[in-house]
Amino acid sequence: MLVGMTSDIDVVGMWVTADGHIRQELRADGRYDEARGGRASAYTGSYTVTGNHLEYVDDTGFTATGEIRDDVLYHEHLVLHRESATGDRREQAQR
Repeated sequence: MLVGMTSDIDVVGMWVTADGHIRQELRADGRYDEARGGRASAYTGSYTVTGNHLEYVDDTGFTATGEIRDDVLYHEHLVLHRESATGDRREQAQR
């Protein structure tokens, strides 16, 4: 079981918006690192998972939530997909 997590959902990995502007890495140690555009580590902090619900606490104290449904991460107003799934969709769109 991963630190701070009570879920069977695998959340660890890179999650990316369809346009690739926002990239959120969820690490196995319960930390996250979010890049926005060219700004690496725009947001960093910790997260916990309960069921399919994520609770984020930024290193500055800001809090946010997320939910995973059908292998899609809904994080506040963002929709993020696992990096490999996003890349596959981009390739299909270009065909």
